[in-house]
Amino acid sequence: MKKYLNIFDFKQKVDYKTEILSGLTVALALVPEAIAFALIPGFSPLTGLYAAFVLALITSIFGGRPGMISGATGAVAVIFVGLILQLKTTFPGIEPETILHYVFATVILAGLLQIIAGVLRLGKFIRLVPHPVMFGFVNGLAIIIFMAQFPNFYQKGTDELLTGASMYTMLGLTLLTMLIIWGFPKLTKAIPSSLLAIVVVSAIVIGFGVDTLTVADTMKEGQTIQGGFPPLSIPEIPFTWENLKIIFPFALIVAVVGLTESLLTLNIIDEITDTRGSGNKECVAQGTANILSGFLSGMGGCAMIGQSLINTSSGARARLSGITAAVMLLVFIMFGSSLIEQLPMAALVGLMFMVAIGTFEWASFKTFRKMPNSDVIVMVLVTLITAITHNLAIAVLFGVIISALAYSWENAKRIRARKYIDEDGVKHYEIFGPLFFGSTTLFNEKFDVQGDPDEVIIDFQESRVADMSGIEALNKLTERYAKAGKKVHLKHLSKDCIRLLKNADDIIDVNVLEDPTYKVVVDEL
Repeated sequence: MKKYLNIFDFKQKVDYKTEILSGLTVALALVPEAIAFALIPGFSPLTGLYAAFVLALITSIFGGRPGMISGATGAVAVIFVGLILQLKTTFPGIEPETILHYVFATVILAGLLQIIAGVLRLGKFIRLVPHPVMFGFVNGLAIIIFMAQFPNFYQKGTDELLTGASMYTMLGLTLLTMLIIWGFPKLTKAIPSSLLAIVVVSAIVIGFGVDTLTVADTMKEGQTIQGGFPPLSIPEIPFTWENLKIIFPFALIVAVVGLTESLLTLNIIDEITDTRGSGNKECVAQGTANILSGFLSGMGGCAMIGQSLINTSSGARARLSGITAAVMLLVFIMFGSSLIEQLPMAALVGLMFMVAIGTFEWASFKTFRKMPNSDVIVMVLVTLITAITHNLAIAVLFGVIISALAYSWENAKRIRARKYIDEDGVKHYEIFGPLFFGSTTLFNEKFDVQGDPDEVIIDFQESRVADMSGIEALNKLTERYAKAGKKVHLKHLSKDCIRLLKNADDIIDVNVLEDPTYKVVVDEL
């Protein structure tokens, strides 16, 4: 409990200027993304902005990773498209206001599930994600961030590219932004280059009245980001089994996707900053933030790798940057909406292009010839699934499964048997390598039941029976020897294996002093 209450590390040296300026940069970058993600399921811009404010604030204060930024995300927004479709099918003619109440209830339930995951310490399972999957996840997200900027090069409300002066202006301002972000740190790091780029390009556009796409142009007619403090929104839906059956599957998906993206982002920021965050603490913080988001008119969300990289690349390492970003976002909503709506999208597009370039693991190309083929395949598949489906949880799960199968196959090939017959005519099989579900076939092929002498010793001193499939393989092998009228002794098995083997007293010769003490994993009813 003390670990969860230890929010601020007062021994950490904080660069206040860097933290505040980084937070301001993140807040500016959060605005168009929160609006865009809110529009995916058809919500108002404020629904996404309120979620971004609540999540950024709560996770920055209570989260397990200082410097990481959370907010409304596309991965979560896509899930609500399915929920809305389900609601319209189940309740024909349902009002948009009622749909929002179901969305808020789903976000709250997802938050509860995330808190449960943190309390049960399930965050540690993110360590099971192999490095090729991490590479694929990061590369897929980089592609998503990069591709998500292309709609800003279309004419408003159409699928047609900008032409003539409009296209040249957009490209020029975008390239200028990228040039400033790339080149300014070579001169000085006193001011975050991302913030300077936004300020310079915005000053050019607003000062000279340049006709180009602005934040206001990304919203539907009549919409605005102007609002007050997030209003209280208690979901007004009947608490019935029928409603629970509708929202629970979507809440579970939101919880899983949110935690997957958040914990993987946490690992990435850990590597960048050479520090270690707390996955379980982050689960609880994400859950708390989503619950409050649901009660404060927000659509929920999770960690954002793009914003987190903007923050860390600007030098932020403490919680102050995330808190500043959240507070400034609320200030924009309440007092600065007219100014923020004038910001040129070219500046924000250029910033996100640089984030995508920085996010992509270019070093992964160099490892193609050094990595096993299975790892290369996993990395490429996870990248493609992430980029095409935007379903991060499925991409990571698929990658973990493929990696596990490849690992099992490689280990299955390692089981060996050294054979010899001693002076008494007893044949010995010394087994090397793990005996588990993947290696049982090769294990059985090592034995010549019909050709062996009447007495056989199988020694597991250099092996291990890893699961119930291995136990069953031993049972079947001893039955084959028994049917042939031959005696078999199994040596150096753990006590768990002995207990689970049939007719153990007849077939096992145990050296108690040298027997291993490992346990076989079994399901207890």
